[in-house]
Amino acid sequence: MALTLAEANRIADGAMEKAEGINIRISVAIVDDGGRLILLKRMDGGIWAANWGCHAKAVGAAAFGGPPDLDDGAKASLLESVKSMGGGHMVMPSDTSAGLPIYRENVLIGGVGVGGGSGAEDRECSSAGIAKL
Repeated sequence: MALTLAEANRIADGAMEKAEGINIRISVAIVDDGGRLILLKRMDGGIWAANWGCHAKAVGAAAFGGPPDLDDGAKASLLESVKSMGGGHMVMPSDTSAGLPIYRENVLIGGVGVGGGSGAEDRECSSAGIAKL
């Protein structure tokens, strides 16, 4: 039930299509269920720094499968622990972040992260990409 490169490309293309429609330039990363990078794309004119952010968002989404149901203190503690173990290469998913888990038949198969717009724009692009799966 692994996420394929072809599927990752469809997700990334869907996210970029949405970005074009709202006139922003993004980077999009797709990771497998273990947080390993499958695909990273940056639109022409997109900022290069978004590559790191979108990858970290995708890794966080795959690691947690969505926002953890914890109080703010526990979330902060968990995030610090995970960051130190993962070398700081993860963004904790939240209800407003652009890192979204990818599920197939209720099984987590990966994560998508988008960077380059506002948080809401990035999340909108992530959602549009997953809809192409």
